[in-house]
Amino acid sequence: MLHKNITFRVRFRYWFDNLMSKGPAALIGWLGLLSLLLVILAGITLTVTGFSQENEDSLTFVEAAWNSLMRTLDPGTMGGDTGWGFRITMLMVTLGGIFIVSTLIGVLASGISNKLDELRKGHSFVVEKGHTLILGWSEKIFPIITELIIANENQKDPVIVILAEKDKVEMEDEINGRFNAPGRTRIICRSGSTIDQVDLEIVNPHQAKSIIILAPDGSDPDIGVIKTILALTNNPSRKAEPYHIVAEISDHKNRNVAEMIAANEVTLVHTEDLISRVIAQTCRQSGLSVVYTELLDFDGDEIYFQEEPGLIGKTFKEAIMSYEESTVIGIAFADGRIQVNPPMNTTVNKGDKVIAISRDDDTIRLTGISDHNIDTSLFSAGGEKQPEIEHTLILGWNNRASAIIMELDNYLAGGSTLTVCSEAAETPEQLKELQKKIKNQTLKFIQGNICDRELLDSLELQKFNHIILLCYSDIMPEAEADSKTLITLLHLRNIEEITGYDFSIVSEMLDIRNKELAEVTEADDFIISNKLVSLMLSQLSENRDLKAVFDDLFDAEGSEIYVKPAANYIKTGTPVNFYTLCESAAAKGEIAIGYRVNQFSHNPEKAYGVVVNPRKSDTVTFTEKDKLIVIAED
Repeated sequence: MLHKNITFRVRFRYWFDNLMSKGPAALIGWLGLLSLLLVILAGITLTVTGFSQENEDSLTFVEAAWNSLMRTLDPGTMGGDTGWGFRITMLMVTLGGIFIVSTLIGVLASGISNKLDELRKGHSFVVEKGHTLILGWSEKIFPIITELIIANENQKDPVIVILAEKDKVEMEDEINGRFNAPGRTRIICRSGSTIDQVDLEIVNPHQAKSIIILAPDGSDPDIGVIKTILALTNNPSRKAEPYHIVAEISDHKNRNVAEMIAANEVTLVHTEDLISRVIAQTCRQSGLSVVYTELLDFDGDEIYFQEEPGLIGKTFKEAIMSYEESTVIGIAFADGRIQVNPPMNTTVNKGDKVIAISRDDDTIRLTGISDHNIDTSLFSAGGEKQPEIEHTLILGWNNRASAIIMELDNYLAGGSTLTVCSEAAETPEQLKELQKKIKNQTLKFIQGNICDRELLDSLELQKFNHIILLCYSDIMPEAEADSKTLITLLHLRNIEEITGYDFSIVSEMLDIRNKELAEVTEADDFIISNKLVSLMLSQLSENRDLKAVFDDLFDAEGSEIYVKPAANYIKTGTPVNFYTLCESAAAKGEIAIGYRVNQFSHNPEKAYGVVVNPRKSDTVTFTEKDKLIVIAED
């Protein structure tokens, strides 16, 4: 129905509704104006009528206005007024002030409360630059923050900014509960969608030093990661320079899509592939997981790139022997190529950078020492053994198991066997498909509860060279999956005590907090899935060039890290410095980066006997059971 006659009352109500909808600022302005009009009107009334208190002269306009103002702010002021004309005028002023000023105070209080609620929601703009930006929220965020705090210890005013679809206060409470003293690093949280360009603008990604994208929870987390990359790179107001984005991806099928949309801006960490490769390599070499953790975290020794003019014209082998407190493992060539363990006669040219393991970037210093006190008489004539048939047992199952079996096939000799014991019903069909693809292993499946002691006793564990204990991350909650792993591990250790057989066990867990509980089992190696991925993301956020180094080390092709008997390189039982070990390894085309003392192989306080990047002049006496950690092609 069309309204032709709109009354003044309707128009006034419409105007008043619009005024109220404009928020506290407009209301404060109007109430302030009403207060001013009331004071002026009262001042004019007192001046014109000559009303004043008894025995006092008439008031000027300024004095009358001042008296009116005081009574609007404080009703008690009129208690001592005299003269009925003056009293009635001030009463009107006071009553008006009660309504107007009290309303003004209420609006102010409401406005402040609303502003606090807005701040609590975390929607205010982040005025930072050079910060590390984390997009998304998962359990991986806590190891990432830990590593970034350590990496930022020598930085000036470092900042970590987090954007996630989670309440800002909840995020801050969880972070404060995990990190009582974050050092010099400030952590700023904001709530919002990581795929919404408006929300992304809040955290100022254009001035961020690096951006880490965490996969969201759900059945298809890669879609969320790809959408976030698109929201960043296709933003109309994006910066002209490339972003430094590090993202995790689960399915290798989605890797090409993610790289296609931001080829020069995103570095991808394929989580399933990374964990599978590490487990496959570690199960055959006890202590290797400790080496990987040492290289990936910022607490201890890390991998750095450094240009050294003093090495120009020297060979790679000479570069290895030129550092006392650092271990050179490769060369980043001036043309962009990166090679780990190049031929020993490779020449270092101008613009090339050495890739070195060191405690910090400022500890990579040439020694200038030419005499390294190398004793070639201690070199061992021992050689590499021919590949032997190996028998592996996998207890448990998850979506990484197939990749682990495929990766193992690259290292095992023909005729090797692999037995899978799991309660996952779909496992036999997957093993049938895998058997068609692998060439060096014969697969066998046993269905059952891996926590069942009778089942474990029936497996005759002594016949297996390696045992891989996988968590049921696909079919169980994280806590339950880790608990099942822990119980199975306790059973295995008890069987070991009874039989006297020393099992080689690699255990996969999800939550790093469960590792401390599991250490009582004295397991050889722990693979903490979430932490491993977090460490990789943290490292790449600081230096994207490390991706090529880690790809080489984790790939079955090229050079990898091996833990080999020290007796293959030097005569045991005699003190020897690490320069001698480096020289002996170099003669085989390998790089010695550390060693493992068997005496401490079950001692977590001694890093399970693993020492990475020792001082080369320090002497060590090795036994037949001790190992040398090397980078080699096989």
